[in-house]
Amino acid sequence: MKNMGKLMKQAQQLQDKMNKLQEEMADKTVEATAGGGMVKAVANGRQQIVSINIEKEVVDPEDVEMLQDLIAAAVNEALTRSQEMVSEEMSKLTGGMNIPGLT
Repeated sequence: MKNMGKLMKQAQQLQDKMNKLQEEMADKTVEATAGGGMVKAVANGRQQIVSINIEKEVVDPEDVEMLQDLIAAAVNEALTRSQEMVSEEMSKLTGGMNIPGLT
């Protein structure tokens, strides 16, 4: 029974660290660009887009589809990088253990 108490305490400590990490991830951001930097998307560690910047040179009323594609590409890459950032930080926290549902 002594080991069970120790295990529960360790689990609670890990949970506390994970909660703190999730709070910290909200403040960390990653950036991705498309179209040679003409469209930039920034995402935080909660997989939320926090900003999008579009250079006016890429805005062509005759080719709205290209702009839409560039925005989608930048946003998708920013979200992918955000997920990778969180997974990397979570891996550091769990010592590389793969715990289902944490990443």
